[in-house]
Amino acid sequence: MRIISGKLRRRRLLTNPGSTTRPYTDRVRTMIFDLLQWQIKERRIADIFSGTGTMGFECLSRGASSAVFIEQDHRAHDLLVKNAEALGLIEQSLCWRADVFRCSFKPKGDRVWAPYHLIFFDPPYEMAKDIQPGHPLFRAVYRLSRPDLLTDDGLMILRTPEHCQFTLPDSWEVKHRLDVSGMVIQFLARRSDAIFPVLTTESEDVPEANPAEPAPTTGASPE
Repeated sequence: MRIISGKLRRRRLLTNPGSTTRPYTDRVRTMIFDLLQWQIKERRIADIFSGTGTMGFECLSRGASSAVFIEQDHRAHDLLVKNAEALGLIEQSLCWRADVFRCSFKPKGDRVWAPYHLIFFDPPYEMAKDIQPGHPLFRAVYRLSRPDLLTDDGLMILRTPEHCQFTLPDSWEVKHRLDVSGMVIQFLARRSDAIFPVLTTESEDVPEANPAEPAPTTGASPE
């Protein structure tokens, strides 16, 4: 797998063998980034279920100011950190080994990482059907639409397998859709009429408790 454009064009990325992660092909990435050209430079990126960082590193190569990578699998996370080091992107990257179901998505520290201008959300294919009311994945998708995590002009790119049945929270609307290579890629924006409850604690919008999260490996501390 390689970076296809920008200052790091043609630099190769370490990737997991087998089916643990599913990096976007060059063709699909080209289609996505052709639609996102104006939304990359100097923007804050979140790459959630990042694998070894294909989309986030592509954004950094194209001029994004920072990228937060969230990945729980230990092997993928180790390769993600190695990629950030090899590309010289440690300062701009936050490699966070965390459970998406329990993650706040808001790193703390001196650097401002959020709200994000662009979020890539790429759950494992077998998990995508769980984007349904009452499921932790649905709550994670909802939480990412909140103004403290997404800028007013921000987008989330959601990839799911074709024919997958799921339900988006009402806070999102679909702005564009690509059906390609057995997958569906939706460009989501926060609805202009979305209303969010005022939070008095970090976890009020999530019914279950939100235990402490593992510390990010590079770029910042969650505390």
